[in-house]
Amino acid sequence: MRDVADTARPLRVAIVGAGPAGIYAADALAGQDVVPVAVDLIDRLPTPFGLVRHGIAPDHLKMRALRETLHHTLDHERVRFVGNVEIGIDLDLAELRRHVDAVVYTYGAAGDRRLGIPGEELPGSLPATDVVAWYCGHPDADRARVEELVARAHDVVVVGVGNVALDVARVLARSPAELHPTDMPQHVLDTLAAAPVDRVTVLGRRGPAQASFTTQELRELGHLAEAVVLVDPADLAPDPATDALAAEDRHVARNLAALADYAGHVAEPGKASVRLRFHARPVRLLGTDRVTGVEVERTTVDADGRAVGTGETDVVPADLVVRSVGYRGHALPGLPLVEGTVPHEAGRVLRDGAPSLGEYVAGWIKRGPTGVVGTNKHDARETVASLLADVAAGVLQPRGVEDWVDTLRARGGHPVLLADWRAIDAAEIALGASRGRSRTTLHERDSLLAAVRAAAETVEG
Repeated sequence: MRDVADTARPLRVAIVGAGPAGIYAADALAGQDVVPVAVDLIDRLPTPFGLVRHGIAPDHLKMRALRETLHHTLDHERVRFVGNVEIGIDLDLAELRRHVDAVVYTYGAAGDRRLGIPGEELPGSLPATDVVAWYCGHPDADRARVEELVARAHDVVVVGVGNVALDVARVLARSPAELHPTDMPQHVLDTLAAAPVDRVTVLGRRGPAQASFTTQELRELGHLAEAVVLVDPADLAPDPATDALAAEDRHVARNLAALADYAGHVAEPGKASVRLRFHARPVRLLGTDRVTGVEVERTTVDADGRAVGTGETDVVPADLVVRSVGYRGHALPGLPLVEGTVPHEAGRVLRDGAPSLGEYVAGWIKRGPTGVVGTNKHDARETVASLLADVAAGVLQPRGVEDWVDTLRARGGHPVLLADWRAIDAAEIALGASRGRSRTTLHERDSLLAAVRAAAETVEG
């Protein structure tokens, strides 16, 4: 074991991905005093916070306020935020590794999973990732495509019974007054205010006991001002398997109780409806030029918890179908990926089955898209503990390395640093204030970078 407390040169660590996992990893590194560190928190977007900014639904005001806590890490003297840099495009992975002592990959799992049924390619069929990116103001959102579909959607079908599925259903059913306090881009508010959504149907392939949404998300549906939640009492019919799950899992029992409350609701004239359907497996999207409906098969749940088709089908009308059946990770060029995650051992990246010196992984790209935001804290600490153990063992040591940001700038790159992010933050707050809101998200990359340039010109002037 070597004592590194007096090492003059800090260990330079690059963290690829400035979402919760990356920020928690940076916090764990910066917050310890055994190994001197200099942490570069890199993101391909000009903004930090990842899914806290671009994944948590904007009407979850308290959850999105988590970014204020995460911001403390960005302010740490050992941490440097570097946005607007895409590894593999602006700087390849091998070059980054030459410029730092260690890399921690925390860039998440933003890809969508498919249903694998006929008609999925029809216009009017979208992944939830596209819808969420749009209403959260992600710079890569396909605004024109999503807005064209939402603007004509009377009947929406959401496939999936996780929290993201409920987020999409809830946002589409919200009234303009409910959405005004959020930080949604103005064009999103305008589109949703004019959207003709009358009915949202959420399909779960298995029973209510197998649904993965949280009780908090489920109960939040009951507070919609201009929509009523409907559940068919037949979907809640007791059976031994469901009773057993409810007896051993309080989360299941709470969900069933909330659903039982909704089972007493009836449709109300003048209000939109959000119908939660269980034992309903989509088998085909209908339509020729665009989606017109979803053919749904009734299912039962077998002893292993799998959905088994009964052959009984019906059709749910749909102008828009949103699939929300999970996320999957993508590989960075030069980084191994197995079934959507980077192979690892306690956070150490494995290449050909052996740990790769100086490479680590945390967050969804490490463990898959599971857990809540706070889960990333423990996950990141495990990874950082492995990194620090490698330093203590002498296998990972600080080197004299050239600052890669200088290299990037020399070739014409435009990294966004913390002061630049603060300019974006101030611009969003000012835009929100001009419209009677606390913040309005700038959604286009050009607009975000324009805010940086404007602040720089003000300082120079």
